[in-house]
Amino acid sequence: MSANLGAMLKALRPEATIHLYETTDDLAQESSNGWNNAGTGHAGICELSYTPHREPDGSVNVQKAVEIYEQFERSKQFWAFAVESGMVSGPRDFIRPVPHISFVQGAEQVDYLRARYEGMARHPFFSTMEFTTDRETIARWAPLLVEGREEVPVAATKMDGGTDVTFGSIARKLLHWLGAQPGCSLHTGHKVLNLEPAGEGWEVTIRRLATGEVLRRHAKFVFIGAGGGSLPLLQKSGIPESKGLGGFPVGGRWLVCDNESVIARHQAKVYGQALGAAPTMAVPHLDTRMLNGKKTLLFGPFAAWTTRFLHKTGSWTDLPGTIRADNLSALVKVGLHNLDLVRYLISQGLQDKEARMESLREFYPAARSEDWRMVEAGIRVQTIKKTDGTAGIVHYGTEVITNRERTLSTLLGASPGASVSVHIVLEVIQDCFASWINEGEGRSRLEAMIPAVCQDATLPENAEWFREVTRRVDSLLELS
Repeated sequence: MSANLGAMLKALRPEATIHLYETTDDLAQESSNGWNNAGTGHAGICELSYTPHREPDGSVNVQKAVEIYEQFERSKQFWAFAVESGMVSGPRDFIRPVPHISFVQGAEQVDYLRARYEGMARHPFFSTMEFTTDRETIARWAPLLVEGREEVPVAATKMDGGTDVTFGSIARKLLHWLGAQPGCSLHTGHKVLNLEPAGEGWEVTIRRLATGEVLRRHAKFVFIGAGGGSLPLLQKSGIPESKGLGGFPVGGRWLVCDNESVIARHQAKVYGQALGAAPTMAVPHLDTRMLNGKKTLLFGPFAAWTTRFLHKTGSWTDLPGTIRADNLSALVKVGLHNLDLVRYLISQGLQDKEARMESLREFYPAARSEDWRMVEAGIRVQTIKKTDGTAGIVHYGTEVITNRERTLSTLLGASPGASVSVHIVLEVIQDCFASWINEGEGRSRLEAMIPAVCQDATLPENAEWFREVTRRVDSLLELS
């Protein structure tokens, strides 16, 4: 999020002064790191969590999938602009084409997936989606799904236009470009300690970790894009908008395949239905990834109970440290009203490898335990907030919190996260830097970066225009 925002602001206003401070010794090592996220270019193609229920008439409402698809296309459009303009190079380092598949079993779920397909295929975004209940066809798409499976009804949808994204790579590319620009700098190994109002902006207190030196910097605008570390900093700012907000951390683990012959036979991201009380970012998937330049096969993620907010630099005190008088009641009531989720997270954390292998065999019945090992994944901090008529909820989306003066913005939440980063930070720009983009040269620059801001790409009458934009973007990103 910070990488895309910084790069977009600098491209819009070349004279802007932007400085980034990062706690770790390298960039994009927490949730943006390839091992700490699904890598799915979330476009609503295969993620059943965006279309969870059937309507009374048996149809499936696909509007959320349409919205997510369009938002991810905005990310692709900006990244294509970054390639074309020379901000970044080597798109294959961060994005690759991978088929996206939804897979279900059992008569009820087969009927659901058919209804979902019928609703999605009517929209131009998903006109190339395929649906089948034929095992031989599914075996051609993803042979591991049917190998050793009992004779139960199965169904799958597939789109070849899906992607695998290494978000850490695109983040680092954008940030290295930003750090090389006049008036800009990157500072790793620096921890932000405090934010205090100062005139028309903020005084930011920072510790240089290598020496312990404490620095103070003044900023007219601050964006807190620190993943799980965002909530504590937001609370330290003291802005009224931070009152009542809390965090609910969810840990994660992957099963990773070490058998090269199994890895070679699977070339897709396959999503299924959520298991029991699993949170949305723990919906299981059998996942082809490119990590560190090598093809990898993951299954998961498995959620787990944790009190840490960050994977690399977090502490067990992270959750207790964010409890305040203004959010205590919301935290307690969320816990009481989500006991199934709490039990699920604790039980997941107590499961051994073989219990997780049984979950894998729901997707890949012939999976052998000796071919797989467990690794830690990233941590997501779900937002707890008060809403009208509700004391507290666990909020599963991404949300931007901005103060009234438009001098500070914070990103909270998780799924679908990095995939729609450009859409989310565009909200920040529209809210806090409106004068930069509303007219003249700034507007022209924005439309060159993200053509979808010119027209509503979700409308059927704009389908042909959108197809032309997508063809050009896919060519620049080497996805064609």
